[in-house]
Amino acid sequence: RYLARVEELTATDTEDSALNYGVVVDCGSSGSRVFVYFWPPHNGNPHDLLDIKQMRDRSSRPVVKKIKPGISVAAAAPERATPYLRPLLQFAAAHVPAQKHKETPLYILCTAGMRLLPERQQAAILEELVRNVPLEFDFLFSKSHAEVISGKQEGVYAWIGINFVLGRFDHEDEEDAVVTVALGDQGESLVRKRTVGILDMGGASLQIAYEVPDSGAFSSPQQEEAAKSLLAEFNLGCDVQHTGHMYRVYVNTFLGFGGNFARQRYEELVLNQTSVHNRLHNQQTGLNPEMPFLDPCLPVGLEDTVARGGQTLYVRGRGDWPACAELLQPLLAGPNSSQASLAGAYKAPIDFGNSEFYGFSEFFYCTEDVLRLGGHYNAPTFTSAAQEYCSQRWEVLIQRFRGGLYSAHADQHRLKYQCFKSAWMYQVLHQGFHFPLDYPSLRTAQLVYDREVQWTLGAILYKTRFLPLRDLRQESIRQAHASWLRLSFVYNHYLFFACILVVALAIVLYLLRLRRIHRRQLRSAQLTLLWLDKVVVPAGQGNGP
Repeated sequence: RYLARVEELTATDTEDSALNYGVVVDCGSSGSRVFVYFWPPHNGNPHDLLDIKQMRDRSSRPVVKKIKPGISVAAAAPERATPYLRPLLQFAAAHVPAQKHKETPLYILCTAGMRLLPERQQAAILEELVRNVPLEFDFLFSKSHAEVISGKQEGVYAWIGINFVLGRFDHEDEEDAVVTVALGDQGESLVRKRTVGILDMGGASLQIAYEVPDSGAFSSPQQEEAAKSLLAEFNLGCDVQHTGHMYRVYVNTFLGFGGNFARQRYEELVLNQTSVHNRLHNQQTGLNPEMPFLDPCLPVGLEDTVARGGQTLYVRGRGDWPACAELLQPLLAGPNSSQASLAGAYKAPIDFGNSEFYGFSEFFYCTEDVLRLGGHYNAPTFTSAAQEYCSQRWEVLIQRFRGGLYSAHADQHRLKYQCFKSAWMYQVLHQGFHFPLDYPSLRTAQLVYDREVQWTLGAILYKTRFLPLRDLRQESIRQAHASWLRLSFVYNHYLFFACILVVALAIVLYLLRLRRIHRRQLRSAQLTLLWLDKVVVPAGQGNGP
């Protein structure tokens, strides 16, 4: 495994004609990126997936390029879509060997930025790309290769990518933990390697994805209907008849539950509660710097202001982490009635006794950047460190920051909101998703095996899942042809020897027949002579005296 990971970090051998390539463009909200992947021919085992890796240039750097802003800039003028993506596609074309372009699939997958546009504008942009991209580039590209993917699809692709890199789809390795998976409605089951779930908290949204081994029962028709929209069932294998790579994954995205958006919701909550409190008690809390609102979610002594709708609230940190966590409890209900509630949303059952999760983005930043607890998550240790941090005075924290005691990725924005975000992460994890406080199998991470894993890897794994069939068919044809040649060769030799045997036998039979005829003629001649001797009278014996 270690050697395989080291090989993934080396430059891709573009001189190897056996390698295949694939290109994925991620059209996001703030920008677009292109990723180039490659893989060797399939190993011939229909139970194994393609061994897809990210391409690396001659300097061993990942072949990836990003441009800004997002593709939504072409909303008003769809004809700008192809020129917008041209730098990314030219970059990919320069790295994929020219002779491989026609067989290299290109996928243009658009996410949140395009999902916000009206469907008419989405369709216009995609149609323009399908029409014009093939005129400039020879990649394998069709209408089905350009689409706007849902948040559910994006979550599934991320789940596939992480588990593929971790080797959780390699079922022949028996050293890892296993899980029993129910297949279909016939009660069949399969024991295979346990996959990992993922937790990802960004600035605006929160996402969770994990395998559901058992379909289970639903408490109501409404719950069953909700589950249908949140459960994805798919087969990663190249043959739909093989169930070894059939997966059932729960995916849910919660808008408004990201770290930054949650802070905005918290500030609005505090502003409204303080305003109501002041009216009821005729007080001036937060209306001036001399009487600030004492915010339990900010470090001690940190002064700040919150401005909303013409109102300004003066706040000062008091660094009370338990009080902060309690104050965040109502925010689990969701931003408004039209969006998902973390507290009330349907969640597929998690077997906390036999499961494993990875936490990315804010889960990692909250544990590592300041607290230096990234990696294995332990709730009591995290709680203690978070409380200790929040109780420190702002001046002390700034002094520690300038002294280099925190991660190189930490900045003053992180220091300012670390207390809040750590409490929010804790509430989301233990109150929202109900992870036990003694749950032992959560790791927070930024990289997997020293590299960043993008959802685009899972996308190309899923999109190319049937390609091994082509290799398997070609191999079977080659084997059948070779077998026919071998059989033909053997058959021709046997036929040749049989013909010789027949000819030899015919010659022997012919010679025997000739011999028999010759013997018969000799015997006939002898009988004739004998007859003549008896019948012919000697001269002089026939005359009287």
